[in-house]
Amino acid sequence: MLFEALGSALLGLVLAGAAIRRLSDRLPTRSLVLATGVAGALFGAFVTHSALDPGNFLLILLGAAIVSAASLSLLVRPAGRLRRRSAPA
Repeated sequence: MLFEALGSALLGLVLAGAAIRRLSDRLPTRSLVLATGVAGALFGAFVTHSALDPGNFLLILLGAAIVSAASLSLLVRPAGRLRRRSAPA
């Protein structure tokens, strides 16, 4: 259980770091992104661990990665392409 939690937290940090590196202009502050990645991974590991037997370490990490990525995707703001045009005067 301890290794699942540590592995999930590390996986959440890695996913959050990758998101910051790739989408830094479309994400809020770095600390919020890192915390969301870790919290999502730990929650995903908890849900997967509750649904499956404790012996499925790789499946638990997969569940943690999926929930962490879904949580991080909620933080992404739209790109600047959707700007409204001002009304002609």
